[in-house]
Amino acid sequence: MGNDSQPTDDLRLFQTGGHACGYWPERSARDLVLDPRDPRLASIYPQALDWGFRRSGDLVYRPHCAHCRACVAVRIPVAAFAPDRSQRRCLARNATVETRVAPARRPPEHFALYQRYLGARHRDGGMDGHGTPEFDQFLVGSWSDTRFLEMREAAAHGPGRLLGVAVTDRAGRGLSAVYTFYDPDLPQLGLGTLAILHQIEWARREGLQHLYLGYWIEGHAKMDYKRRFQPLEAFDGRRWRRFSP
Repeated sequence: MGNDSQPTDDLRLFQTGGHACGYWPERSARDLVLDPRDPRLASIYPQALDWGFRRSGDLVYRPHCAHCRACVAVRIPVAAFAPDRSQRRCLARNATVETRVAPARRPPEHFALYQRYLGARHRDGGMDGHGTPEFDQFLVGSWSDTRFLEMREAAAHGPGRLLGVAVTDRAGRGLSAVYTFYDPDLPQLGLGTLAILHQIEWARREGLQHLYLGYWIEGHAKMDYKRRFQPLEAFDGRRWRRFSP
């Protein structure tokens, strides 16, 4: 592995032991993890995204399972993206929603919304017990250039009610969508889709090339939505190619 701007010939990778898969709990999984003690992580991170890795807290990892290749890293080339009819309807439905890129912190309203979201979407899945330390460790991290894309109701005075937060890393020539949480009582708004559409616009405003969406998993109800953002590119283990499910 190499990077013109950051030598990585001595980069150390670790393989985790077997653990329950976060996507298919009945399966066993393993990951490749960049050395979490490497002081170059922040500068290596953009290249790691190009290698199909992802950030979770301070760990940069990539699934490396012996008998499964279900997790496919995908990204959107933002200059070529055009919303489809459903995505245009989502934008129109949420035309009054206000967005703001904010520092990655833990105000009480963010943490309260995060807990409500986990309680509704991940009940009894382990994450629903997350407290403030887990919020900070999972979403903020200690070395990443992270921002919170806030989505709020329009208000005449002051900030409106917080509807959702898209945790986003700025990394080199792209943005990486780390995690999104939103009001679970408003499924009709399509806030998850809206977050990605606004992240694409954010990347365009800053002249960035890609929005990394993490892993697409065919047939997985919570991950398959990513194929709707076209054009999409997928990492085949060696290079990025036009996505073809």
